[in-house]
Amino acid sequence: MADGKCPVQEFLDSLPGKAAQKVAWTLNLIEDLDVVPSMHFKKLVNTEEIWECRAQLGCNAYRLFCFFDGHSLVVLTHGLVKKTQKTPQREIERAEAYRRDYLQRRLKK
Repeated sequence: MADGKCPVQEFLDSLPGKAAQKVAWTLNLIEDLDVVPSMHFKKLVNTEEIWECRAQLGCNAYRLFCFFDGHSLVVLTHGLVKKTQKTPQREIERAEAYRRDYLQRRLKK
């Protein structure tokens, strides 16, 4: 982010040990596999190219929002512990705002 904060790092740092390990395992899976099962990585419908990295530990669902820069770079925006079936619209809008900010800053370079 332009202000130097890293919402993804803040989210990961807030997780208990086993949850952080599960999220890290999921991110490694996404990095290593050519085709990732949708239970771990899925595009959110009706969004500006926002994807969701999904990790499950017990009854807790962890989500990291992200988007692609090119064909292989995945940019993580932020994360949350999902409490309801539906992804909160404000979190999708937040990810879309991070994406727009990223793309604008990249074009200025």
